[in-house]
Amino acid sequence: MKIGTEDKKKLYAMAALLAIAVLLLLRAFMSSGAPVSTVAASATPNALPTAPGARSGGKAAPPLDPTLRADLLKNSEGALYKGSGRNIFEEQLPIEPPKHPVIVEQTTPPPPPPPPPPPPIPLKFYGFANKPGQAKAIFLANGDDIFIGHEGEIVNRRYKILRIHPTTVEIEDVLNNNRQSIPLTQG
Repeated sequence: MKIGTEDKKKLYAMAALLAIAVLLLLRAFMSSGAPVSTVAASATPNALPTAPGARSGGKAAPPLDPTLRADLLKNSEGALYKGSGRNIFEEQLPIEPPKHPVIVEQTTPPPPPPPPPPPPIPLKFYGFANKPGQAKAIFLANGDDIFIGHEGEIVNRRYKILRIHPTTVEIEDVLNNNRQSIPLTQG
């Protein structure tokens, strides 16, 4: 076992605990080795030796007698309890009604939050074509995809072109029933 400077505190603590344990064991063996003598109880009361001037007038101390006196025990068994008959575990007083009526405000729970708004339509105006004798066509972009549509047509299997105005296009998201106007500006 290597004992270095880092373990000296642990070594001292271990030695102190070992010494305390040895002392406690020795004390336990030494004290339990002596026989304990028991004194037989006698029927006569024990009298304490007293000095002649030790008594301080008045009442004499009752004698110490470890025996059981059956006559006193019989007297206590025959005694009847003459109590008031009150049950200590029962409430006897009536409960008074409250002096002021308690007003409890019934608050209605707040209404549930509204459903989340439908997502905005991601289509952007890209341009339009106006050929004589044909309906006005509009070009809409969604990222890199470009869609061509006329009034009443469905674009990208989801968005219906409702009306093409000179400055805006009204588009409806068929899945969410969301209507949105897209301005006809380049940008």
